[in-house]
Amino acid sequence: MSKIALTGNASGTGTLTIAAPNTNTDRTLTLPDEAGTVLTSASTTVLPKGVPAFYAYQSSNQSITGATNVKVNLEAERYDYGGFFDSTTNYRFQPTTAGLYQITGCVQTNGGAIYLQTMIFKNGVREVLGAIGNSYYQSLATGLVYLNGSTDYVELYVYGGVSFNSQNGAPFTFLCGVLVRAE
Repeated sequence: MSKIALTGNASGTGTLTIAAPNTNTDRTLTLPDEAGTVLTSASTTVLPKGVPAFYAYQSSNQSITGATNVKVNLEAERYDYGGFFDSTTNYRFQPTTAGLYQITGCVQTNGGAIYLQTMIFKNGVREVLGAIGNSYYQSLATGLVYLNGSTDYVELYVYGGVSFNSQNGAPFTFLCGVLVRAE
């Protein structure tokens, strides 16, 4: 039979309290069979439940005017934890938690080899420049973007050498992001 041992630290002066929550349900805490540190939702090492994250995509093709930066309309969502992506009006992500976000955007044409470049804009200014489209008629932009948690927002833009239609659907034209380090 395994045993539980509580050992105090001789140099520490604090008190460790283990308290049960106010519940009518029995709970079991199972520790892993390995040495290490138990992390909690308050730890800076792991992200707690409720971290802002989203995946938005096009549900219909969009006509893109050539030789100009065009904002991509992302009117559908796979998920939007926190409800910070606007898929009805502005097609932008504006979280209320300040920190570094990993943001990735992709635009794919529905045919035709063209010069194609995806961009992530922050507050209306290009922040991340993606790769020029390849033989699959697709361009991807990804990077870490600092958002202040109040006024900062990101949007997906695309530049095409000629006019084209974007390819709709979740795996084709999308913008996604997640908080990786809170401020």
